[in-house]
Amino acid sequence: MTMKIDRDWWRGAVIYQIYPRSYQDSNGDGVGDLAGIVQRLPHIAALGADAIWISPFFTSPMKDFGYDVSNYCDVDPLFGTLADFDAVVAKAHELGLRVMIDLVLSHTADAHPWFKESRKNRTNPKADWYVWAEPKPDGTPPNNWLSIFGGSAWQWDGRREQYYLHNFLTSQPDLNFHEPAVQEALLEVERFWLKRGVDGFRLDTINFYIADKYLRDNPPLPKALRNNSIAPSVNPYNHQLHLFDKNQPENLEFLKKFRAELEPYGAAAVGEVGDAQRGLEIMAEYTSGGDKVQMCYPFEMLQPARLTAASLAETFARMDAAAPDAWPCWSYSNHDVIRHVTRWDLSNTAAMTYTTLLMCLRGSVCLYQGEELGLPEADIAFEDLQDPYGIEFWPEFKGRDGCRTPMVWQGDNQNGGFTTAPKAWLPVTPAHLARSVATEAADHGSMLHHYRRALAFRRSHPVLRDGAMGAVTVEGDVATFRRGGTSTIFCAFNLGEGTSTLRLPEGKWRTIGTELGSAPLNGAEVTLGPWGVVLAERV
Repeated sequence: MTMKIDRDWWRGAVIYQIYPRSYQDSNGDGVGDLAGIVQRLPHIAALGADAIWISPFFTSPMKDFGYDVSNYCDVDPLFGTLADFDAVVAKAHELGLRVMIDLVLSHTADAHPWFKESRKNRTNPKADWYVWAEPKPDGTPPNNWLSIFGGSAWQWDGRREQYYLHNFLTSQPDLNFHEPAVQEALLEVERFWLKRGVDGFRLDTINFYIADKYLRDNPPLPKALRNNSIAPSVNPYNHQLHLFDKNQPENLEFLKKFRAELEPYGAAAVGEVGDAQRGLEIMAEYTSGGDKVQMCYPFEMLQPARLTAASLAETFARMDAAAPDAWPCWSYSNHDVIRHVTRWDLSNTAAMTYTTLLMCLRGSVCLYQGEELGLPEADIAFEDLQDPYGIEFWPEFKGRDGCRTPMVWQGDNQNGGFTTAPKAWLPVTPAHLARSVATEAADHGSMLHHYRRALAFRRSHPVLRDGAMGAVTVEGDVATFRRGGTSTIFCAFNLGEGTSTLRLPEGKWRTIGTELGSAPLNGAEVTLGPWGVVLAERV
């Protein structure tokens, strides 16, 4: 089944992220796969999502669990076959879900044939397909750039007697986007999947594509700003202001080429902007004007510090100043950060309030598998770790395995219905079993049912999907704003433990969203208890 072309389907969409290793194992090997995703798509459709985003399933040596690609146009046998992927697309479309896949274009695996050829010598046809550089006269790396996974971003290669750039693992060499043939090869990858029926892409590390051609040193980052970073505090990556190893203006021209390939299919792209200092401004640059990617998500709501009324107001004020027509894609959790219930130390009530808030913000939304169950971060023992990032910085930083553990479908067996194997690739924590899909589906007061109600509420009020959003105002812990279009909705959220009484704007209002706990109006006033919400529609 082919989805009807709707060029604006992405605007205000709710996109559900699937980490395929951990969603459903269909063949009993302890690792999730594409056939397992087909089996569980009805759950996502019942949740009320508009689309799925599947993390990488391409052929890979799996040193970074699929984010190190050795063949962009095939499925790793661990996850199945191209026929299995076609079945995912067919079933998703049958259920009314669009399919987005995760393209990792900034780098490949060192096992990719392109890199194998490139590193042979300095004269082969792909010699310039990666970022190669001469050492300094003393043999040290060409500049001070650092890897997110620790240490220098440069790795010496004895065959060419040069360094190559790797912003992540040494086994993930960076492609050279200054080489036109590289851009064309990656656009051909995009075409391959569009022809196969995908509805869009999530673009990994979108602002890392192009590095400064002069390889200039990054300046230091003032110590006071180091806590606001995309890397853990123990990582020296936080000591630099990353002016030259990413965020280059030439990236905009590539994104225009990428967008042009999307247009005939009505497909969309959402980019991950990995920058804590300028994330909102970069997101605005990449999504404004209607000729680059449709959406980006910055890290403002993925930070360790809890989202407050004040930080929400600051985020939207910065975004509006940078580019009013920019389109964000907000998320609290994903496969790279501690689950937000744990990261922000949220009670069930607080987590439900944040969910309702997310559904009322201007922009699109990404939900991460298990978020709809209120899953906390899993505590993984060192001997069970799989993530090289966590192994490198243990114990100060435990890596990303705690948010990547298997989805829990049933609470009556140790693997939560994820696999029939004796042992899953990551252990299922007992605390998660009590929050399985089966358990929460039977409890109408559960987090799962709250997510279903919140997504249904957003869908039933189109103004929340694509209407205008007024400025966020702050009174103590309470954030208020209005969404306007064919109707006007007033939204107020108490993001704290106190009680506050508010006056509504002038006019007549009626309470909506009572199924989400929206407080009753008392004339022109409303009282919000701890984590209280009011949603009111102008009449």
